[in-house]
Amino acid sequence: MVEATAGKGASSNLDAYYIKPNNLVDLFEGSAVRYANHKLFGTKNKTTNQYEWVNYSDVAERVNNLRGALHKLGLSKGEKVGVIVSNCTEWFVCANATHGLGGIFVPMYEKELQKVWQYIISDATIKYLFVSNQKVYDVVMSFKKDIPTLKDVFIIFGEGEKSLAALEKMGKENPAPSYKPHWSETAFIIYTSGTTGDPKGVLLHHGNMTHNARECHVTFDEGDPEEVGLCILPWAHSFGLTADLHTYITGGWALAFAESADKLLVNFSEVKPTHMSAVPRVFNIIYDKIQQGVAADPAKKKVFDAAVAEAVKNRDLKEKTEEFKFYDAVAFSTIRNIFGGRLKHVVTGGAMMKPEIALFFADVGVPTYDGYGLSETTPVISNNSPKRGNKYGTVGKPFKDTNVVIDKSRVGEDSPDGEIVVYGAQVMQGYHNKPAITREAMMPDTWKGFPGVRTGDRGWLDEDGYLHITGRFKDEYKLENGKYVHPESIENEMKLLRYVSNAIVYGDGRLYNVALVVPDFEALKTDPKTSAWAQGSREETIANKECTDFISKEIKDHLRKTFGGYEIPEKFLYITEDFTVDNGMMTQTMKLIRRNIMKTYGDRLIALYSA
Repeated sequence: MVEATAGKGASSNLDAYYIKPNNLVDLFEGSAVRYANHKLFGTKNKTTNQYEWVNYSDVAERVNNLRGALHKLGLSKGEKVGVIVSNCTEWFVCANATHGLGGIFVPMYEKELQKVWQYIISDATIKYLFVSNQKVYDVVMSFKKDIPTLKDVFIIFGEGEKSLAALEKMGKENPAPSYKPHWSETAFIIYTSGTTGDPKGVLLHHGNMTHNARECHVTFDEGDPEEVGLCILPWAHSFGLTADLHTYITGGWALAFAESADKLLVNFSEVKPTHMSAVPRVFNIIYDKIQQGVAADPAKKKVFDAAVAEAVKNRDLKEKTEEFKFYDAVAFSTIRNIFGGRLKHVVTGGAMMKPEIALFFADVGVPTYDGYGLSETTPVISNNSPKRGNKYGTVGKPFKDTNVVIDKSRVGEDSPDGEIVVYGAQVMQGYHNKPAITREAMMPDTWKGFPGVRTGDRGWLDEDGYLHITGRFKDEYKLENGKYVHPESIENEMKLLRYVSNAIVYGDGRLYNVALVVPDFEALKTDPKTSAWAQGSREETIANKECTDFISKEIKDHLRKTFGGYEIPEKFLYITEDFTVDNGMMTQTMKLIRRNIMKTYGDRLIALYSA
C-alpha cells in the first residue's frame, strides 16, 4: 500500500482536529456577526430582471424566526426536517433553523421522480417537510397517508397557514435560543443517486461539514470578504453544499443563484463572479463555442491562433512578453468577459477536466482546479488550488487530516494503481438504515481515530503526492480478450466532441466495444460540416447514414488520440432521446444509470454484434 498522509501529530482525541466553529450553527452565527452588512444571497427577480441581495443579518433574522416556529411545533433534537426545493435563500433558512434545534436536515431535488421523494421521506422518517410550491405540495399530500412519520408539510413560496411566511411570523412571536450541536452530531442525510439500487442516505456530522468547508476555504482564501460566487451546483448534493454554501459562509462571501444552465452566460455578465464551482461539462461546452466562433471567421482565427501560441510560450514566465500582453488585451480579455470579467478561480469536480482545455482556460486567465471526492466524504478528499499547486491531469493533493491509501488487494501488488481508500475528518458516519452496506463500505480500522471508507475508484499517488484517478471498479468490465475497459473514461472523452450529447459504451465479455450515442442535434444543425444532413427531424437525421458515418468516424479519430485500439467502439447505435432524470437514465449528478439504459436499449446494442 502507498500512503499520502496530511495533518500533523497523532491524537486519539478528535476534538483537537475539529476546531471551532465545529458545528454549522456556530459557523453561520459567527459569520452573521462578523459580516452582518455583507451580501450573502442574490436572487434574480423575474419581474424587474435584476439580482436582489439579502445580507447576512437579514438571513440570520429569518433563521431565528423559523427556529422559533419549529420549536413551537415540537421539533426535537435528532428529528428530521426535509426540503424539496432548488437552491434559494429559504433552503438555507430551513436548514440552519433545523440545526439550531439539534435537528437533522434532509434535502431533496425539486426535479425528481415521485417514487424517490416517497422513498426518502419514509426512509429518513422526516417529521416536517418544506416544499417549493402548491404543485409539489399536492404530490406529497397524495402519499402522505402512507408515511405516518410525516407530521406536516409547508409551502415555501405560498400563502396561508401552511406557508413558510406564516411559520416565520409565528416564530418571531415565539423565539427560541439556538442549540449548539457537538461536532459528532449528525447534521445532514444526503441521499446518493442510486445508480445501482435504492438511494443511500449518507450520514454527515457537523464536524464533517465544518472541517471540509474550512479546508476548501483555506486553499482558496483571498482574504477578501467581497468575493462573489455564481451558484449552479445543487445543495442537495455534497459538492454544492460544501464547495459553495458552507465554504462561502466561512469566508463571509456572497453567492448568487444562477437561473438555469441555459441562462448561465447571461448570469455571468450580471453577477460578475470572482469564484465558482462547476462540473467540467460547463467549461467543455463554453470551450467548444469559443472554438466554433473563431473557426467561422478566418481573420479572427489567425489572431486567435497566434494568441494561443504566444500564451503557451508564456506559461512558465513570471514576466509576460509584450506580445502576450497585446494578445491578452485584444483576444483573451474578450473570453474573460464571457464570465463577467472578474472570474479568478473555478473549482471543478464530478469528472476530470481534460488537461488541454484546462490549460487553455488558464492561459486566458480563468484557471480551473480539479478536485475529487464522494458524498461519503463530504465530499472533498483532495484538490488542486492556488496555495497547494495545480497539476493538470490529477485531482490534487489530499486535504489536511486526511490519509489516502492505495489498496492493491483487488488488482495485485504489481499493479500501478489500486482502490482508493480514504481515512479522515471528512469521512461519513455510515449509511442511514443500511448497516450491511455500511460494513461493506467502511474500513475495519481507523487512522488517528478517524474512520475510513472504500471509494470504489481506482487511482495512484505520484512522487509529489498528487492523486491520479484511473477508473471505477464497479463500472469496469473485461473484454473477451481479457483486457479491462473503464467505460466512463471513454464516454467522457466522446462527449468532448461537439457532435455528441451523451454516450454509453458496452462490451462486457464481448470481442469488442460498441456504443450508444445521443447526437447533439443543435450542433449538427449549425456546423457547416453536418448542417445539410440535420435540417429535418431528429429521426431523419439519425436515419441519414452519411451523417452517422461521419459522427462515428469523428468519434473513432478522436478516441485514437487517447485510448488503445481495443477500447475504441467498433459499432454505434444512434438514438434521439437523451438520458435524463425524468426518464430514469441519469442521476441528479449527471451519472448514467447503466442498468436502466440497458433495460431500454440493451437488446439493440447487443444486436450490433450480429449485424
